[in-house]
Amino acid sequence: MLRVTSRNNPRLAEAAGLISSSRDRRKAGRCVLEGDHLIGVYLDRGGLPESLIVVDDRLSDPRIAAIVARVPESRVLCVPSVVFAEVSTLPAAVGALAVVATPAPALPSPAGFHLLLEDVQDPGNVGAMLRTAAAAGVEQVLLSPHCAFAWAPKVLRAGQGAHFLTTIVEDVDLVAWARAFRPEGRVIATVASGGTDLYAAAIPSRVAILIGNEGAGLSAALLAEADDRLTIPMPGGAESLNAAAAAAVVLFECVRQRRLQARAGSVPHR
Repeated sequence: MLRVTSRNNPRLAEAAGLISSSRDRRKAGRCVLEGDHLIGVYLDRGGLPESLIVVDDRLSDPRIAAIVARVPESRVLCVPSVVFAEVSTLPAAVGALAVVATPAPALPSPAGFHLLLEDVQDPGNVGAMLRTAAAAGVEQVLLSPHCAFAWAPKVLRAGQGAHFLTTIVEDVDLVAWARAFRPEGRVIATVASGGTDLYAAAIPSRVAILIGNEGAGLSAALLAEADDRLTIPMPGGAESLNAAAAAAVVLFECVRQRRLQARAGSVPHR
């Protein structure tokens, strides 16, 4: 384990640049995981960080010590809390951050349960939707080119480890993907009004759920590829839900219906 007392250390400088610059993250193909929970999930999924940076006075914390024990000593930097605070966006009490290669899978063959995000630009919303998708068992989350970067610090924090529990593919041509998927499954758009009541709709097992931009909703081009449009009933009178909240409602209605279908021994594909 290397003890470092200056932010000028090249590995610390790299971590600081990756945290502060989306351009640097994309160019380097690396991102930063902040906190023992995110790092632990990454390690559980079989990854090793390129660098693990820990606060010296947190080494006695069992959670930090457990992470350090799983990483080769040559990759671990131990720093004072004041130096850590200069690098991280979170307080030194977080105790650890890790530089890792950003997963960049090729677009896989379609699975059964998909979430498609079109131009969702708020990092917190993207992270919350990834967390919900992972919890709901979504197999693939596909993001359009103008979504918030999935591996930005705010998205990673909101995702709480979900990034490593589902397949995430960015910069996808969602219109072309939806058009190709329709012979195999059903494409369902969520709309604020005018769609079929979510709770009156039969949702098949092979499905792609579309969630649009926070303000503009889904584009006309992507809506044109939808087999169905669903609206969440809101008896309280609100016009719409936050995009992340809407995604949670729809995805877990999918979960509910899939469980009922499985119990009945009949899982419709379309």
